[in-house]
Amino acid sequence: MTASPSSSPSPSASSSSSPSADRYARGLSLLREVAGPGGPAVLDALDGIAPDLARLTVEFGYGDVYARPGLTLAQRQLINVAALTALGTAAPQLRFHIDGALNVGVAPAEIVETVLHMAVYAGFPAALNGMAVAKAAFAARPELDFTPARSGADAAQTLGERHERGLAVFDRVDREAGERVVASLADIAPVLADHIVDFAFADVYARPALDLKSRELATVAACTALGTAHPQLRVHLHGLLNVGGTREEAIETIVQMAVYAGFPAALNGIAAAREVFADRDATGRAGA
Repeated sequence: MTASPSSSPSPSASSSSSPSADRYARGLSLLREVAGPGGPAVLDALDGIAPDLARLTVEFGYGDVYARPGLTLAQRQLINVAALTALGTAAPQLRFHIDGALNVGVAPAEIVETVLHMAVYAGFPAALNGMAVAKAAFAARPELDFTPARSGADAAQTLGERHERGLAVFDRVDREAGERVVASLADIAPVLADHIVDFAFADVYARPALDLKSRELATVAACTALGTAHPQLRVHLHGLLNVGGTREEAIETIVQMAVYAGFPAALNGIAAAREVFADRDATGRAGA
C-alpha cells in the first residue's frame, strides 16, 4: 500500500540524495505552513485512487512553485483567492486557500476585498459565490476579529465627484494603456467607458482595504487564469508596474497560474508579459 502524502514520502522519494525527496520535503513544509499542521490530510482522499497526484501536488505546486522567492506566501494566497474566485469552478479549493491566506497572516478584510474586486473582472455571480465561501471560512473561526466595512461616503458625492475620483485612480493605475481602452469605446459604447471609470475605479479600486499593487496582482492572476482577456491582461501588467510592482512579481504571478489554471493559461500570460516588457523597454517607461 502506498503511504499517504500527509504522513510520509513514498519509498521512491525517501532517499536523502534524491531530488524528488528534496522537492517533496520542501513542498510538504510549505504546504503545512499554508494549511496548518493538519492541512496536508486533505491529500489523504487521493491515496486510494491517485497517490501520484497527491505527490505531484506537493512536489510541483509547493516544492517547485511556492518555494520560488518572487512573491511572499501572503501574496501567493491572495492571487489564488483571486484566480479561484474568478474561475468560479473550484469552491473547495477556494475555501482551502482562504483558510491558507488566514494562516499566513492575510487579514480577513483583505480577503473580502480581493473577492469583491473580482466582481469587476469575473462578474457579480463569481464574486457573490466567492463571498459565500469566505463567509463560511470566517464563521469556522470565531476567534477572528472581523467587522465588515460599510462605506457611506459615496452617497454624499455627486456623480461628477465620483467620476473625478475614478479618473484619479484610473490615471495612477492604467495611464496610457487604459486611456487607449477608453478612447476605443468612444464611437460605440461611451457609457461602458464611464462604467469602467465610475464603477471599477471609483467604487472598487478606491476602496481602502487593499492597496493598488495587491489589486493589480489579483487582476493579473484573474486575467491569466480566465484565459479570455489577453488585451486586458496586457493593460493590467502595465498597471502592476505603474503602481510599484516588479517584472519578477508579474512573472511569478503568471507562473503560479500554471498550477491553478493550467499551462496553456500561463503560457498565454507569459506571452502577454513579453509584449508589455518589450513595449516598456522600447518607450523607456519605468518598471523593474
